Amino acid sequence: MRPALIPGTLNLVLVPAFLSPSSAHADVPLEYFLHAAGPAASPTMHLGWGVTAMCVAVVTIIAILLAGALVRRRPAAAPGALGREGGGMAWIYIGVGLSTVALLASLFYTLVTLQAVAQPSPAPALTITVTAYDWWWKIDYADDPDPAQRFVTANEIHIPVGVPVKIDLKSADVIHAFWVPRLAGKTQTIPGQVNTQWIQADAPGVYRGQCSQFCGPQHAHMAFEVVAQTAADFAAWRAAQLHLAVSPADESARAGQKIFMDRCAGCHAVRGSDAAGVFAPDLTHVGSRRQLAAGTLTNTPAHLLDWIQHAQQIKPDALMPSFALNPHDAAALSAYLATLR
Repeated sequence: MRPALIPGTLNLVLVPAFLSPSSAHADVPLEYFLHAAGPAASPTMHLGWGVTAMCVAVVTIIAILLAGALVRRRPAAAPGALGREGGGMAWIYIGVGLSTVALLASLFYTLVTLQAVAQPSPAPALTITVTAYDWWWKIDYADDPDPAQRFVTANEIHIPVGVPVKIDLKSADVIHAFWVPRLAGKTQTIPGQVNTQWIQADAPGVYRGQCSQFCGPQHAHMAFEVVAQTAADFAAWRAAQLHLAVSPADESARAGQKIFMDRCAGCHAVRGSDAAGVFAPDLTHVGSRRQLAAGTLTNTPAHLLDWIQHAQQIKPDALMPSFALNPHDAAALSAYLATLR
């Protein structure tokens, strides 16, 4: 079943949380932004709760004063009569004074929070470059000085638990915002500029991320996941990602590979083959990912084929076109993509 298309939202992105596949370790809606799972997120979460409490207090005080004014009516006065001047100035002084104190306290708390999350206490154990596109995320593990140890993936960031990870943020087109609520605050990706932030997960799990800056029609379908793993599991995942794709032995898969080279290799890359496109996600290990199309679909063979054939129905205005495939070609292409794990 194809997901219902959800209009883009501005900053409150609650709906994508409900699109996550069910998993014992995946974020559920209430955990999506109400709880912190790392030291870069805790100060921000506490600041958010503090500002929320202040706003609720202001609204409550105003509501009480308004209710009191409605109940305690002024006595009737003769037309044209002038009352005592300055009788209400005390309330103005009180309001201005309380507002000034509250705003200064909020400013101070915000500056303290910014200082707390500016830099991790230990040096980052890993640096990842994330480039935002309309509407997906390129994840580049290029921190190793050995080029043979570098690789690119998409929409799924793997990190080891318990250590800070530096994220270099870029944009290939318009302004986006990188946000993993349980791991860190929001940081914008701006064309021509590199911004940085750091994340750290205290426990293994899958943490939902989302673009939180309106960036076009498919803004709400621009999600990603951070998969936090033990050091051993992360090392195993990284080693697997370094493997090149091998030529398929199955005849149907070989036919599917030819279809891929003819129709997909201009945009997508598959390391170990002649496909070297740079305009769309690297598909060398697409079968190992949990989701497709930046969190729009769960990664199953049926969904992958549906995405190829109906991309513009599932995610209108995306750069991925819909491909018309006859049943034979669809089966062959599916057989080849199944080898990319």
